[in-house]
Amino acid sequence: MNLHNEVECDTDMSASRAGEATRQGAQAFARLLHLAEQRSSGQIVRVVGFIAATYNGDAFKLDPFELRAVDIAISDDMLLCLDALRWARTDLYRLVPDGDRRVKDVIQRWGLCWPDDS
Repeated sequence: MNLHNEVECDTDMSASRAGEATRQGAQAFARLLHLAEQRSSGQIVRVVGFIAATYNGDAFKLDPFELRAVDIAISDDMLLCLDALRWARTDLYRLVPDGDRRVKDVIQRWGLCWPDDS
């Protein structure tokens, strides 16, 4: 295989991985957002913090140890979201219907403060 074919193959593989990561991340983010909208528990506080961090990482910091404080299914969804962010095709909130409004509503409902709100 020549260099041009190798580069083309790598590019195709990267595009395929990015597309799959984005698809899985969108589904995972939708599940997490639904939990944040419908449930209330100690784990959901962590889910909301994660959602906020993926929405605006400057305003809301992500503590990776939160992955250890939630159920396996929730942490698996968080990891799928992080993989989608790694491939950076789009922001996660843009992958769900009315995501911008819904994420802002969840942040407000759970009392997370934007840095200039303090």
